[in-house]
Order: sequence, then structure tokens, then C-alpha cells
Amino acid sequence: MAWICLFWFLMFAMNLALIVSSFYQLLCLVDLESDDLNPFEASYRINFWVVPEFLLQGLFCILLLVTGHWIIFLLAAPLACYHVNLYMKQQHLIDVTEVFRNLKVEKKFRIIKLGFYVIFFILVVFRLTLSGFEALAGTDENLLSF
Repeated sequence: MAWICLFWFLMFAMNLALIVSSFYQLLCLVDLESDDLNPFEASYRINFWVVPEFLLQGLFCILLLVTGHWIIFLLAAPLACYHVNLYMKQQHLIDVTEVFRNLKVEKKFRIIKLGFYVIFFILVVFRLTLSGFEALAGTDENLLSF
């Protein structure tokens, strides 16, 4: 039982890191729009966190797949596939010369990803709470297997 609780705590930490990364990227884009950052600095700050975010989200999906949490994996897989698609097309980094041209699209993409991560955050907190309660109660049965 304690392993399940530790797993969900790890997923909680990973999801929180994804939310913070996505929010930071969105904040950099908003600062760029309000002219608080120059395009070079904003694109450098965002591009620094893109690949680690992709890797962390991929690890999130792989851990869900390996541990058999199929429903949450199926919810997380489309975003991971989209990240892989962006990376394979080499469109994952923000270009300094075209950052103002794509600003609204990039902001919208970051807002959608942030919403995705918040939904996963709610699911993970629910599972963490449920597994913690199950570990404290000492029951051996799985209450919900998603």
C-alpha cells in the first residue's frame, strides 16, 4: 500500500512541475506581449524549459502505462503524442525572429496545456488522497483502478 501512495506522490510532484513550467512559459509570453521582455530573452527562457517539460510529460505517460493506470494514460497520451510530433518536426522551440508573429498561437497553446495539466492535477490529487486513505486504513483492495 505504501508503494502506491509513494507512486501517486511522485506523480503529484511531476504534475506540479509541469504546471509550474507551463505557467512560467505563459508568463514569459505575457511579459513579451506587454513589452517587459525582449524577444531574445523571452524565447531563451521559454526554450530552456520546453525539452525538460516534454521529457517529464513523457515520463508521466510511461509511468502511467507501466503501472496499469489506463484511463489516465489514455487522457495523457494525446498531449504526449502532440509533443513528440512537435519535436519530430523541429517546431518545439520558439524562433526569436517570429516570436511576435506566433505570439497569440503560442499563448493559446500554453493555456490549453495548462488546463490539461490542471485536469491531471485534480485526478492525481484525488488518487493520492485515495491511496493515502487506503494505506492508513490498511485495506488491501483497490477502490478505483483508473
